[in-house]
Amino acid sequence: MSDKIVTFYWGKAESRRAEVLVNRMFSHIRFRWLDEGNEKEYFEIKMTNNELTNDYVLEIVDFADADETADLRELWDTQVDTLRRTCGF
Repeated sequence: MSDKIVTFYWGKAESRRAEVLVNRMFSHIRFRWLDEGNEKEYFEIKMTNNELTNDYVLEIVDFADADETADLRELWDTQVDTLRRTCGF
């Protein structure tokens, strides 16, 4: 298996594979789902630091069809909330 292919798991029953398109250490990572038809679509997780406030900003970009937008927003909100609680924020 290639080191550019990762598997995401949701519980025990569901998994999905993605290719790492870009990986910038301490900056961002971009993935493309292997089962998607459009090779230009991706999702990206980026972390930046605001020099004025010294706050960190987590930016998530994810392509979605219009009818999937609400579901994906809820998914990412839940995942970020879990991350915040895990980190103690």
